[in-house]
Amino acid sequence: MTTQLHDSIRAAAPDLRGRLLANQPLADLTWFRVGGPAEVLFTPADEEDLARLLAALDPAVPVTVIGLGSNLIVRDGGVPGVVVRLGGRAFGGIDIDGDTLRVGTAVPDMRLAKAAAEAGLDGLAFFRGIPGSVGGALRMNAGAHGGETTDVLVEARGIDRRGNLRSFTHAEMGFTYRHSAAPEDVIFTSALFRGRLGDRAAIEAEMERVTAAREAAQPIRERTGGSTFKNPPGAKAWQLVDQAGCRGLAVGGAQVSEMHCNFLINRDNATAADIEGLGEEVRRRVRETSGVELHWEIKRIGIDAPSGKA
Repeated sequence: MTTQLHDSIRAAAPDLRGRLLANQPLADLTWFRVGGPAEVLFTPADEEDLARLLAALDPAVPVTVIGLGSNLIVRDGGVPGVVVRLGGRAFGGIDIDGDTLRVGTAVPDMRLAKAAAEAGLDGLAFFRGIPGSVGGALRMNAGAHGGETTDVLVEARGIDRRGNLRSFTHAEMGFTYRHSAAPEDVIFTSALFRGRLGDRAAIEAEMERVTAAREAAQPIRERTGGSTFKNPPGAKAWQLVDQAGCRGLAVGGAQVSEMHCNFLINRDNATAADIEGLGEEVRRRVRETSGVELHWEIKRIGIDAPSGKA
């Protein structure tokens, strides 16, 4: 990758205030710690700055959004175009008014749960079990321990590819299982959630239960990407993976977790190709043994490395 795109953006939008970096490594921004660089990485100063970039950008240039990198594989060849990462300073606020919380999309889900508990607002404790950010939760209707984003969202807002500010009601988000029907070109910047008044001690106890369950069942101290596959209708992905004999299966430096076999781990200096290849092998074996087609829950972005390189 060259600096050509970076230079053309600077020329088209010289008044950008955020950080605009060429050929920026992304591996350290992901929980798997794998992958190549972004052709351009942009961290906007605020909504206006993000809108300015998107309005100035050639429509042919791809734009990819990343959050905390917890549910993400960046392929070894890197990510062409512009990668947008919203920073906590501009997009990390939480404002509470009665039973509602206005939250920036860079806020970690766990922090949202904590803020709601401290305000005595029930119904958001399930976010304690989700290792991503609010932006990702909106895009995939993230959920855990019996709760989903759709249960508490009032509205979301973001910037579309033309640089326009857009708002979406709950109905307009079109939530289904691990999916939102909101336009793909929208970069969410904030969300409004509604809880219900409750007892702080009881809410915090529920959060402790969620934390304990997660620590007991998931390899959270490994380099992993969270749940790998969506649960098929009427089934559990981990059970299908286990029944296919994939617990502990390895490809290169990647391995199916022995602790929870719907998790892949970077066991020994894996490449992104190792991890994705392992996931595809698991999908193949599950399809052969059960006839069920597993679908990725982890987002995979970028291009493969040239042959023979990683």
